[in-house]
Amino acid sequence: MAERFYTPDPLNPGEYVLTGAEAHHLAAVRRLGPGDRVTLFNGDGNEYPAEVLAAAKKSVTLTIFATQPADRELPFPLIVASALPKGDRADFLVEKLTELGVTRFVPLVAARSVVVPKEAAAEKFNRFVIEASKQCGRNRLMTVESPQKWKTFVARDDLPQARLVLHTGTELPHMPQCAGAAVAVGPEGGFTVEELELATATGWTAISLGPRVLRVETAAVVAATILGAASA
Repeated sequence: MAERFYTPDPLNPGEYVLTGAEAHHLAAVRRLGPGDRVTLFNGDGNEYPAEVLAAAKKSVTLTIFATQPADRELPFPLIVASALPKGDRADFLVEKLTELGVTRFVPLVAARSVVVPKEAAAEKFNRFVIEASKQCGRNRLMTVESPQKWKTFVARDDLPQARLVLHTGTELPHMPQCAGAAVAVGPEGGFTVEELELATATGWTAISLGPRVLRVETAAVVAATILGAASA
């Protein structure tokens, strides 16, 4: 597979000039030059095979050969809302959810949140979405929403019918496989009793991933893996 590079620009067959960080990565880091074949994508669901015509430090001129549809998305919406873990574990979380095909990620602010994300968090995470999409072959970017408080998110009416909130407890049902779902992951320490009551009162189902207590990012990845497997 040719190396992939992202641009937010509209793309069509013909000559195109790539600029910014991706141009620097192509020319200075990957050291590609005239005659090398690459693939461009911009999040519209297509791939654009291209050839480098000229490469400078801050811009790369390419010729785009064609528009090729390449659908590698899940056939249903999969929304993960999660409190953020500490440090670079949050970056790992966003990267893996992108690879697993999650369509939308919502950073959550809950009563026991250790990390309270700023409004700029979405912009930061979008960079990890792009890098993960380049690697895994996705041609549509996972949407990263602005941080939301639990009471706001849980009451939204634009979510799939299957709405699942992770909680510990062997008496709870295990994660089902369903074609389309929203899943909520609490912070270290979990959701409070009041937060769980609010969820169940608004149509959410509390479920368990088993007898062991998982880290935030582990729980989110496991849940996304199980729910994504419904497309198999």
